Amino acid sequence: MEVLKVSANSQPVRVAGAIAGVVRTHHRVEIQAIGAGAINQAVKAIAISRGYVAPGGFDLVCIPSFIDIAIDGEERTGIRLIVETR
Repeated sequence: MEVLKVSANSQPVRVAGAIAGVVRTHHRVEIQAIGAGAINQAVKAIAISRGYVAPGGFDLVCIPSFIDIAIDGEERTGIRLIVETR
């Protein structure tokens, strides 16, 4: 499965385009975000991407879960958002 990493500085429109592109081909994408700002950008991108793929007959759903990621030797808790077609 394709994994997209989103930061607080990510542009939601660009992330939405990436989500739409992956969903059109693989019907599923994983988004990882750590921190409130990154999660905010990821959720906005998912909302935008729904509009991008709707004309093609796709309806997107999002399945959130927690993940532990090692960054610079330190364990961090993040959010995994699985976006798939319904």
